[in-house]
Amino acid sequence: MEARVLVLVTMAIAAACWATGGVAAAATATAATTAATTTTTSRLKGLRVHLTHVDAHGNYSRHQLLRRAARRSHHRMSRLVARATGVPMTSSKAAGGGDLQVPVHAGNGEFLMDVSIGTPALAYSAIVDTGSDLVWTQCKPCVDCFKQSTPVFDPSSSSTYATVPCSSASCSDLPTSKCTSASKCGYTYTYGDSSSTQGVLATETFTLAKSKLPGVVFGCGDTNEGDGFSQGAGLVGLGRGPLSLVSQLGLDKFSYCLTSLDDTNNSPLLLGSLAGISEASAAASSVQTTPLIKNPSQPSFYYVSLKAITVGSTRISLPSSAFAVQDDGTGGVIVDSGTSITYLEVQGYRALKKAFAAQMALPAADGSGVGLDLCFRAPAKGVDQVEVPRLVFHFDGGADLDLPAENYMVLDGGSGALCLTVMGSRGLSIIGNFQQQNFQFVYDVGHDTLSFAPVQCNKL
Repeated sequence: MEARVLVLVTMAIAAACWATGGVAAAATATAATTAATTTTTSRLKGLRVHLTHVDAHGNYSRHQLLRRAARRSHHRMSRLVARATGVPMTSSKAAGGGDLQVPVHAGNGEFLMDVSIGTPALAYSAIVDTGSDLVWTQCKPCVDCFKQSTPVFDPSSSSTYATVPCSSASCSDLPTSKCTSASKCGYTYTYGDSSSTQGVLATETFTLAKSKLPGVVFGCGDTNEGDGFSQGAGLVGLGRGPLSLVSQLGLDKFSYCLTSLDDTNNSPLLLGSLAGISEASAAASSVQTTPLIKNPSQPSFYYVSLKAITVGSTRISLPSSAFAVQDDGTGGVIVDSGTSITYLEVQGYRALKKAFAAQMALPAADGSGVGLDLCFRAPAKGVDQVEVPRLVFHFDGGADLDLPAENYMVLDGGSGALCLTVMGSRGLSIIGNFQQQNFQFVYDVGHDTLSFAPVQCNKL
């Protein structure tokens, strides 16, 4: 068996070490830096932004961290699959009154970024989402707003705020819009589990890492609900659509490098000219590149073509249709920063699960406590290493995502279960962020490629 050695370590409780990286502290730091800056840019060339894990400010044990990540992943996977399979949702709070059929969007995420909005600038933390496009935040006066750790943005206090008219191209770029009585562009985004944001489309000056970005189109939400947004005060979409921050800034590429779940360091998000894989951190021979493919039915997602999977000594070759985008827009494989667990179409997952279980020397265990499917009983105390089958995802163009064991196996110290962070799905496959840890991923939207290489992200 081709194996990987997994070091069995218990994740430390994420308390004091992360205290300075929490949402409130980060927002305060952003406020201080943005207030002092006078830098203005009309087109972003290169920028480095820090991402903070959504649970970084909590005092959570390993068991709690895993359960929370798994629960969010299951919810997000359900939303993404609902969106990909075209399940409509009805909102009775459509802007301007009346019912409105709205598509399901991804929403939520695992990482936060600090951003400031308006003139003078107001700092807040927003969820980063590669699976959606709209940039939005809560706005006064609130009809229905969830609790956030920073003040809610008041458009009347900013000298650079302007609403977007119904006749604008940006309003047409919304998947669903409705003209208000004041001829403003009203929007409604529903995220699949009764979470939603609703308000008007507007333009405003945003500040990222001391760079002022005027004229950013965003959703100014006065009716927002759902517990999935409570970690931040809104969302920054990094998808492929015209309203995403990436598209609005005219960026050819962006990249991120996600630290492991138990790492106290922030994860870097690199925009524009800074987004290339660090030559100092990754050997040129380790850089893998695969085409990004497009699905007209879901233009926001970053799709890749998964050709085969290797588990230990077994290469699993499936029919080309197993992971392909179907004629009706369903299926396919996306790379997503906001889902922790990897989900594979059930045909592929069953084959992977069978091959994995056959090559594990440990007895099976119940993983329901952490919300995972394939688990094994960890060795007795005193054994600090265990061999697990190698796991490689083979993509189009010869790109291989050859994972270290810690990127697909997790040990729950409470139950003693050693679990695979891959599960089954129907209608869409997702490469999650557990599998992306300590790899730099470069989304070259100008050339429609995705590159990745192993990098120690806390040193990038």
